[in-house]
Amino acid sequence: MSLRRSILGPFVARRPTGARVRTRLFVTGADDEVLTTVGRHLGGQAGVDLGARCGSGRGDANRADRKRSLTAASSSRWAGAITRTSNDQWALGMRNLVAQGRSLGARVARIEKRLAVCCGERQGGMRGYHDAQERFQKQRRLQVLKARLAEVESRIDEGRVSVCRGGARLARVHHNLEASDLTEAGWRQRWEAARLFVTADGEADKRLGNETIRWDPSNGWLELRLPSPLAHLANCSRGRYRIEGVAFPYRGDEVAAQTVAGAVRYDIRYDPVKGRWYLDASWSVSDAVGASMDGAGVVGVDLNEGHLAGSVLDAAGNPYGRPWSVRVDLAGLPTSTRDGRLRSAISEVLRRAASAGCKAIVIENLDFEADKATSKETHGRGRRGRRFRRTVHGLPVARFRDRLVQMAANAGISVIAVDPAYTSRWGAEHWQVALQTNHPTLQISRHHAASVVIARRGLGHKARRRTGVPQPQRIHGDERATAQAAPEPTAGEETRPREGGRASPLREEDSRPATRTRRATRTPKTVRGVRVSLVGTQ
Repeated sequence: MSLRRSILGPFVARRPTGARVRTRLFVTGADDEVLTTVGRHLGGQAGVDLGARCGSGRGDANRADRKRSLTAASSSRWAGAITRTSNDQWALGMRNLVAQGRSLGARVARIEKRLAVCCGERQGGMRGYHDAQERFQKQRRLQVLKARLAEVESRIDEGRVSVCRGGARLARVHHNLEASDLTEAGWRQRWEAARLFVTADGEADKRLGNETIRWDPSNGWLELRLPSPLAHLANCSRGRYRIEGVAFPYRGDEVAAQTVAGAVRYDIRYDPVKGRWYLDASWSVSDAVGASMDGAGVVGVDLNEGHLAGSVLDAAGNPYGRPWSVRVDLAGLPTSTRDGRLRSAISEVLRRAASAGCKAIVIENLDFEADKATSKETHGRGRRGRRFRRTVHGLPVARFRDRLVQMAANAGISVIAVDPAYTSRWGAEHWQVALQTNHPTLQISRHHAASVVIARRGLGHKARRRTGVPQPQRIHGDERATAQAAPEPTAGEETRPREGGRASPLREEDSRPATRTRRATRTPKTVRGVRVSLVGTQ
């Protein structure tokens, strides 16, 4: 008898704690020259400070000295933004280094366990390698991984982090420009644009939320406090440079309200491909509680290679409407195009949720990071194993989760994450045939059935329907008796506290779905002199 692991309880995903809005700057030739000069000057100071921060290793006892040395060449506020950015880059590099060490350790442990089993044999749940040749290659691979792991652990202990201003990927492109379809001049333009630094941290007690870079929503201008060596470029009093005609067409009212209520951080970026300047405004927001879900349904979404499969369920856990799919073709596309298509697919999911009156979207809490570390040892061998690894690595799990939470928060929709265990298996077993029977003109796949299980799990219901459901009779008309199972957990679906979150009963929403649903109960009727009672959905 196979043992099933317990199913973790659903939880509402935490909403973003910050907001970021972008707009385009329509600049003149003089504005472009000033912004470029300021960005290069502060970028040089940022490079010097980042080198000093990486050289100091663990701890940040010398930040005050670094800030004091930068103040003379810029200002106190510019120096504070530069040192804070350097600390953030060092911390990010250290987290990446720790994640790399964890991945290498998992690979080494997995290979050592398989090497302990003879070729072609199985010891417990561990299988040995196929033949002596594969075993020999894995032994060589193990020595390489151990050497890399020792180097990473040494760097972690010493706090030696390698950070490349401008991006390590763009730096590697310089060694092979022909494969990237770039010229030396084109690469140089991108490299210099990536190393510009025009960033100002927000200040809550200052006018318009910032003293270094500030935007006036009533007059529509943007002002920069120029560094001391560049004060001669100012076109306003007190060493400031003003750019006219700046507005936020998207969410501009939120930015304007934040400039009055609190701090606003501004980032000015240059896109060398489009030849445009952009202004980003960002600020912190409170962790607002999601909307209640009393009586409303949910949308279950199953993420797959190339498409999203979804279904709409009412509050009782019964699917209504037609299952649907949204194409997400991301293979072989650049990053910007991939992100755009993913956002388009999420927008379609949000549109369907809003049209159905749903206030929550349920997804699987997938995390392939640990699985990717040992994928070559656990996902099979040969052509089938390579195809499966490409599928796993191609799923945009983290980006899809982050984008959905952000966009759903803007739309006022909550996101519920559930345990992904057995969703496809139980969906194909209990729901695929039923969905195909109700929708004979559609091609129902196991992914649509899995979306039903995901949504039911988010509502707190069991994956399977209650057995012994009575068949519909002629006197019932087109109604269907479902005998909805109770939401209490069973031995195979018990809930327990989740690491990093909590297993909590889900709040239902205030409004009913827009789609007409069947009545919960019906009063007894008399059919040809016989009183009968119709069974409805619970």
